[in-house]
Amino acid sequence: MMTKLRYILAPLALCLSVGPALAEKLPLSTISAYFNSLKTAEADFRQINSDGSTSQGRLIINRPGRMRFEYGPPERTLVLASGGQVAIFDTKSNQPPEQYPLKKTPLNLILESRVDLGRARMVVGHSESNEMTIVTAQDPEHPELGTIQMAFSANPVELKQWVVTDETGGQTTVILSPLKTGGSYASSLFSINSEIQRNKPRRN
Repeated sequence: MMTKLRYILAPLALCLSVGPALAEKLPLSTISAYFNSLKTAEADFRQINSDGSTSQGRLIINRPGRMRFEYGPPERTLVLASGGQVAIFDTKSNQPPEQYPLKKTPLNLILESRVDLGRARMVVGHSESNEMTIVTAQDPEHPELGTIQMAFSANPVELKQWVVTDETGGQTTVILSPLKTGGSYASSLFSINSEIQRNKPRRN
């Protein structure tokens, strides 16, 4: 997909060394149940881009279907997932946001209203490394769109980081601080149209 979407969503491989298994990997049914019980979450994140540079910011998840990435300086980029679309706002520009169908990004797999990692051909990797369960998933109907590789801790089960690989092989790693769950967020935080209106140049 386009360069800017790859930069935002899709690196280096997952930063977990492969060693002998130290714990049992979490069952896919447990991870699916974790996502399906997760309604809202907030975390700081650090992103490792495909050129080795890093970004940081704040992430808000509001399942199903909504996510907000607020990138800190110098980028000051805003990425919204809402209404089946992903919009990328360059807050330093007066141009309209670039938009793409959410279904054409692997992040759709964790924003679906019902996550079922047991679906045929969805999970293409399931292992344990350094007491983390690693799951690599794809859209079974459109594997050409790329994969998302997620790392989970146990006791409690929690998403710690992910690597998105797009259809060209470009990768982006997102490492999360501990998730704060159960918060309440205004729907306007995820509204693409509201953000477009806010960023329209004002006429004198």
